[in-house]
Amino acid sequence: MPEQDLYEKIVEIAKRRGFFWPSFELYGGMSGFYTFGDLGTKLMSNIKAWWRDQFVRRQGFLEISEPIITPSRVFEASGHLTHFKEYLVECSRCGRRFRADNIIEEETGQELGEALSAEEMSRIIKEKGVKCPDCGGEFKRPVGFMEMFQTSIGATGKEIGYGRPEAAQGMFINFRLGFDHARERLPFALAQMGKVLRNEISPRKGIIRLREFTIMELELFFDPEEPECTRLGEVSDEPLMLLTEEMRRSGAKEPLEISAGEALEKGLIKTPWQAYFMALSKRFVTQLGVPPEGQRFKALFPEERAHYSAQTYDHEVLLARWGWTEVSGHAYRTDYDLKAHADASGVDMTVLTARGTRVLPHVVEPSFGLERLTYVAIEYAYREVNKRTVLSFPREIAPTSLVVLPLVTRDGLPEKALEVYRLLLDEGFTVDYDDSGSIGRRYARADEAGTLIDVTIDYDTLKDETVTLRDRDTWKQVRQEIRLLPELLRRYLRNQANFQDLGKELSK
Repeated sequence: MPEQDLYEKIVEIAKRRGFFWPSFELYGGMSGFYTFGDLGTKLMSNIKAWWRDQFVRRQGFLEISEPIITPSRVFEASGHLTHFKEYLVECSRCGRRFRADNIIEEETGQELGEALSAEEMSRIIKEKGVKCPDCGGEFKRPVGFMEMFQTSIGATGKEIGYGRPEAAQGMFINFRLGFDHARERLPFALAQMGKVLRNEISPRKGIIRLREFTIMELELFFDPEEPECTRLGEVSDEPLMLLTEEMRRSGAKEPLEISAGEALEKGLIKTPWQAYFMALSKRFVTQLGVPPEGQRFKALFPEERAHYSAQTYDHEVLLARWGWTEVSGHAYRTDYDLKAHADASGVDMTVLTARGTRVLPHVVEPSFGLERLTYVAIEYAYREVNKRTVLSFPREIAPTSLVVLPLVTRDGLPEKALEVYRLLLDEGFTVDYDDSGSIGRRYARADEAGTLIDVTIDYDTLKDETVTLRDRDTWKQVRQEIRLLPELLRRYLRNQANFQDLGKELSK
């Protein structure tokens, strides 16, 4: 049997430990839909909280929550009904359908690099001999396919709606109220996180490409006549790995390392706020466990960009099976959306500036896919130590901080362990309790779940009210009094203390 690759190992652990698994397996499954178990839900919740802290709370931005179902007139105004389409190809023998650009790249190993017409893709399919991967049949001519889920609103069925494919439009149509809530000052931002729906043609990359997923997005509105970013100085020295449009067209494979500030000065990034969010995005993804050398920003060609974008950089992370994979998009949307909704609704979207002039704000958008970030965090946390699997999540996102373990299930140890467990719960920690199997097996189980610290209750605990703390990553152990645990553990989880600061180290 061939050795499993890293992706297969992660998928196996994810199902066994309750991170994620394919949905609807009871009825044969349905591609593009995944269920997240207890650990996966906690991990996603922690990543969401960390994103909200970094991109909303610390920035002083505003957050809203808009309905998922949206009337068709909103997407008619925004241009989605015209532009939110991809080409699909159908096998003439078995009838399977695939997204045309994806099947070409997968079967030839060639990155297309730009959006192609149906005729161009037909030519490549013929020249490269691309056949159906399931039966080897010939493909029919590519045809356009709308990737938004359509529904009807109300009992009559006359009002057509769509599942939102992004959260952005909710922030554009609420721009006026947002501006009022921001005390009528530019710049300001509206943020939103929640479910979006995309009727992907043939999702085939697990939780990397889903039909229903969670987006974390914000729209930064700024005065195009005064586009300065007051926070840029905080990140201007942050090095970014860029593949610009010019570099891609010339066939360059190695990105250019350049600071965010210098990239802005040289015009490689069009707006100060876009440079700021790209640097912030790099820091955020690094904090999730991805080293700088595993990240890059790839500029999209005009043909690849969304219809509203004047410049887009995809923030990509290098994955073991999937190669360079987008985890966030950074688009300069200009005034396209506000102008479109103003024209369609008849509502004036211009605002009065401190200069006494009226402007239609421009927009920069960083947009993140939560499920992709969740997979990225798991892959980069994965380690194998002495034939054991350890998920070394950063402290900020580990799904479980602590697990309480009685050494044995007799002699009053379980009762004492439950007492400590309840104490830690009452103190607000994310803590588990495990008394199933040998202590070694339970340590291994906690390591595989990514739990930061094991709290072991033994016979000495009954004598002196101390416990053993075991570190997930080093397997070192320290001894500490129960009464001191809450404050020490809080400092540890805030990165104000290291593991060795938690008690007296025990010799092996």
